[in-house]
Amino acid sequence: MSAPGIVVTGLRKRYGPTLALDGMSLTVRPGVVTGFVGPNGAGKSTTMRVILGLDAVDEGTALIEGKPYRSLRHPLSHVGSLLDTAALHPSRSARNHLLWLAHSQGLAARRVDEVIEQVGLTSAARRKAGGYSLGMRQRLGIAAALLGDPPIIMLDEPFNGMDPDGIIWMRGFLRSLAAQGRAVLVSSHLMSEVQDTADHLVVAGRGKAIADAGVALRTTAGPHAIRVLVPAGATVAVTGRDTIAITGLPADRIVALLSESAVPFSEVSAHRATLEDVYLELTRAAVEFHAATPTEVSR
Repeated sequence: MSAPGIVVTGLRKRYGPTLALDGMSLTVRPGVVTGFVGPNGAGKSTTMRVILGLDAVDEGTALIEGKPYRSLRHPLSHVGSLLDTAALHPSRSARNHLLWLAHSQGLAARRVDEVIEQVGLTSAARRKAGGYSLGMRQRLGIAAALLGDPPIIMLDEPFNGMDPDGIIWMRGFLRSLAAQGRAVLVSSHLMSEVQDTADHLVVAGRGKAIADAGVALRTTAGPHAIRVLVPAGATVAVTGRDTIAITGLPADRIVALLSESAVPFSEVSAHRATLEDVYLELTRAAVEFHAATPTEVSR
């Protein structure tokens, strides 16, 4: 069984009177795209900053492959991240931006050209990054995250600024990272994109995980299915006479494992309802700001 890529346990964090994290816990496993969703103020970005050692917490732990970020000697070889697309020098070319990052980690210049090609920026690599559109800056940030060929990737709102072609590319790209065995954590407010991409979903609200959902399995051979899936890295919960909730494995891997072991099943579904419906219901009491409805405004 693969060790978890990221394990966050009981994070608590205050900024003055504001409680930003209130017991946040989540696990990001290899081979899975974990979607991290929630309203503004839910604690998603703060959690990512804590994982990367950018913010200290009052309680709890955040471990990358079993270690805190600060103990990683060459961190870009363990985890790649994109938290802020503006974190670059506007007068520096995209290629030079990546070159200094590569140099800081002892990486060869050829790796820079490889990731530039991988994200589709080859023709614009020598242009000043300050002139890039938001979508292009997203691609540049992803290239930086890939530099060390890390087993873990963390991206905060990677769909922002992407045109339709970019969104389609991003969706396939994230899936390909997980298919390579990487642990992928993606924060987003775009519900439809997370629904189409994530194998595992964590819904955050008011600084904690208020739902942790993965794949729903319907089978008449529950004990047999559990014996097959748990050793492969799944976490399972029996939710009904013939239904099991599974996290830690993507749906296609679950189907393959069950088929190989001749376990009968009638349904494997990543999300029973639309993610928008689930999200709104779960976060109804956790939204920081509520706008008036049109009927309320017109009174």
